[in-house]
Amino acid sequence: MVEAQKPAGVIQKVWRVLKRPSARYSLLTLLGGGFVAGIVFWGSFNTVMEATNTMPFCTSCHEMKDNVYKEYDATIHHSNRTGVQAVCSDCHVPKEWTHKMVRKIQASNEVFHWLLGSVNTPEKFDAKRLTLAKNVWNSMKSTDSRECRNCHTLESMNPEFQKPRARQQHLAAMEVGNTCIDCHKGIAHKNVRTLLSDAEIEALEKPVKEYIKTIPASYREGLARADAREKATEAARKAEIDAAVKSALASAAAKAAPAAAGAAPTGGDDAGGKINWGAVEAKTLGLFYPGQASFEWVQNGRDHGGARAFTRGGDRCVTCHDKEVRDMGAKIVKGDKAEATPIPGKRPFVDVKVQTARDAQNIYFRFEWLKGAHAAVPFAEGGKLDAKNEAKLTVMFAGEKVERAAQAGCWTTCHSDARNMPDAPKKEAMDAFAGKELIDLANGVTKYLAESRTAIEIKESPRGGWDKLKSKEELAALAKDGSAMEFLRWRAHEAPEHGLIVADRHAGGLSPIKASGALNGETYVVVIARPLKGAAPGEITFEPGKKYVFNIALHDDFANSRFHHVSLAYELALDGEAEFVAKPQ
Repeated sequence: MVEAQKPAGVIQKVWRVLKRPSARYSLLTLLGGGFVAGIVFWGSFNTVMEATNTMPFCTSCHEMKDNVYKEYDATIHHSNRTGVQAVCSDCHVPKEWTHKMVRKIQASNEVFHWLLGSVNTPEKFDAKRLTLAKNVWNSMKSTDSRECRNCHTLESMNPEFQKPRARQQHLAAMEVGNTCIDCHKGIAHKNVRTLLSDAEIEALEKPVKEYIKTIPASYREGLARADAREKATEAARKAEIDAAVKSALASAAAKAAPAAAGAAPTGGDDAGGKINWGAVEAKTLGLFYPGQASFEWVQNGRDHGGARAFTRGGDRCVTCHDKEVRDMGAKIVKGDKAEATPIPGKRPFVDVKVQTARDAQNIYFRFEWLKGAHAAVPFAEGGKLDAKNEAKLTVMFAGEKVERAAQAGCWTTCHSDARNMPDAPKKEAMDAFAGKELIDLANGVTKYLAESRTAIEIKESPRGGWDKLKSKEELAALAKDGSAMEFLRWRAHEAPEHGLIVADRHAGGLSPIKASGALNGETYVVVIARPLKGAAPGEITFEPGKKYVFNIALHDDFANSRFHHVSLAYELALDGEAEFVAKPQ
């Protein structure tokens, strides 16, 4: 009987435990229930959280859908060749949980303003756009563009597939400590960077030491491959141009002397003396249309994205732009950038074959380029700005004391207040100017050096400093001191010019030069010869062992004033290593 009662006793004990659980069993039940509830809560919370990171949620209010979404819809972050799309949260919400929670708390302020209707119309939104953009820029700057780096990192970039300027800027960013947002404002929305003051741009885009990165070997290898590919492309382009020029010259020779159709004409080479140009290395430069891009424009961060690299880094223009001059000319000539009065049909660039040599007395420059189709200028009588000359070719050299000449060359003489430029003074202002004896204003404000002025306005309109001349004595001393730009010019139907640019552009008073040129079929051939030794104040004396800065400007198709094509600034030497070397013959 006792044995039979044992199972019943066990059941009763279990029942008592279940009926009155101990503290230990109550805690386990509580923890288990809490764990399950936590999973349910976290799942629900995370689901709601992620739902607020989706594109449909972000564009559920018309403030976003009708403003920033429309702008984003047309950018590469929304639609591109790879199909990889970045949605709102990819750029504006951190991936890490802690940072994400902070951002969500900050977003409550945005919800509050949405309730108030602070940006519920396009007009209200645009009124606050700069403030909103600055908030985002500052946030990204403080995190080294953390959200950008979710998809992009400087270290993993392959410069082989980037444009020359991009690869140079990315390399510089790693070396000095810049971050993505410094250069890529407005990448997905309307760009309001130009509304920032220069002081704000400088502060916001200042390098941060902690952001400096080690340059990966893969990046340097990519740079080397890109350089090799572009050299090959340039060589192929040069061969194509040479073949076209040779064909044009042969055609001209055939017309001039049918019996000697294979002989090349000599027209245009007369000033070259006994130089054997067939033995002189030739380089092809792309001369591009610069529009209204002045010396002030180059230094202004609101206009020129490379202003910081130019003014603070000391970069030469060729550092970023040498391989993209043709693309730049294409943008400017259409009025997409730096041009308010585009000329329909104007060539965006002209490829010019350049050779230089010397003998015991002179330095020689030879140029070849193909004539282009005529593009009538809408705002010029007869469609021609200079009806006397269908072409003019100018070579310019910078004196040793011209500030930033090694970087920009002749751009140091091109100002926003020169004739045909945005801030050119009115005739009444020039007529009333008290210093007319110091500069020639007969044809408006011409080229001048900043060294000839007491001040140059770079930031605010009107830019430049045409009326802020130094004294007569100070101006006279500039050329002697090496603060001058020298120019040599061939003109199709007028005598050649040799002059200086200091307070203005002035021809005459310097050593005589020789210049000859001819149009052989469809090819121009021009040679300019100048004594190696400078005789007058401001003239450069070319010596072995030294480097000189030079530019080329071409006024083709009856062009005048700023409506020319120009080269970037290059190095010239009589020997050694330089971009152009005038070797003896």
